[in-house]
Amino acid sequence: MDLATLIGLLLGFGGMIGGFLLEGGHLGMLVVETAALIVFGGTFGATILSFTMDELKKMPYFFKMVFVEKKVDYFNVLDSLVETADKARREGLLSLESQLGEIDNQFLIRGLQLVIDGTDPDLTRNMLEMEIEAFENNEKIGYEVFMTMGGFAPTMGIIGTVMGLVHVLSNVADPDKLAGAIAVAFLATLYGVASANVLWIPFATKNKIKAERKVLLMELVLEGVLSIQAGENPRVIREKLLTFLPPEARQSQGQQQGEAVRM
Repeated sequence: MDLATLIGLLLGFGGMIGGFLLEGGHLGMLVVETAALIVFGGTFGATILSFTMDELKKMPYFFKMVFVEKKVDYFNVLDSLVETADKARREGLLSLESQLGEIDNQFLIRGLQLVIDGTDPDLTRNMLEMEIEAFENNEKIGYEVFMTMGGFAPTMGIIGTVMGLVHVLSNVADPDKLAGAIAVAFLATLYGVASANVLWIPFATKNKIKAERKVLLMELVLEGVLSIQAGENPRVIREKLLTFLPPEARQSQGQQQGEAVRM
């Protein structure tokens, strides 16, 4: 479970609902089925209209990405690349064939297989870059769908409010019911704005950040594979690949190395 997602949802909805309750409201006042049907039904419908079924079939995966934390282990892959480079320098590129079964990164396996097969370095780079681009395009779908929902939801909320006000004005002969009916009508706007800013747009942002981390790892692998193919020194490869890591990851690595030296 992605703890940040859970905390964010609890704080987001908890803050809004808690503030409303502190103002003297009660929870039942915020639950209106018709407003929810207009906003969420309209948002999902408009989003479905905007994308193909093939793209929409991937949405369970992108919803899962929001709530599941899968840490990107840069250092494990970096160490594998350095060890592989050392083996290739000592025993030759063909010796790497026996090591592929010990690697759990499929992109790294495909890159090393190209090297073992004697693929031209330029072709190796092009093929791996094409795979990275394909991965980015696939991950972009989740971001775009959630951002689309975040754009439609407030508009659907306004539509729901207008429809509610039309109903209110059609019953203007009964003044005693106007205040309550207007409050109900405006709940549609609340649903739309709240869902966009606490659910859909944050979901899109989280998926985008997670995808960028995976792409960074793939770029690290790409550079490492090409360096192995070029026969570069493993120590040089390590220093080169460390430049791909985010600052906080490099700092963490430096602290770990410092502790290892002290021990």
